[in-house]
Amino acid sequence: MAELPDDLRALLDGRNFAHVATVLPDGGPHSVPVWIARDGEALVFFTQEGSRKARNLAADPRVAISVVDGANPYRMGQVRGHVTERVEGEDALAVIDGLSEKYTGRPFPMRSGVVFRIAVDRAWSMTLPFEH
Repeated sequence: MAELPDDLRALLDGRNFAHVATVLPDGGPHSVPVWIARDGEALVFFTQEGSRKARNLAADPRVAISVVDGANPYRMGQVRGHVTERVEGEDALAVIDGLSEKYTGRPFPMRSGVVFRIAVDRAWSMTLPFEH
């Protein structure tokens, strides 16, 4: 597993939205925004069971993740990785509630979901010299 750069860790630890790209059955990309967090060197996000994202990851565990600083869109990071674990039930709800608390300050109101744990294969971050 690749090590996350410090700046990317900071982006992932903040309330910054990420986009997760998975592979569709026809080989095309599917990208959606997600709440994301670090669990050590791994990343975690969730979706609802049976969603397009969950079905894509069941067929092909590869993901690409991008995260952009909400306060400075020229500060960003990218991760390429793969699913190492799928978490369900009460263990998943604990992670989901943690993500919801991070982003909204409240537990997640829907009491369902599946969590994907991602091993990082490659990661980088950068800040472009522009102002928004």
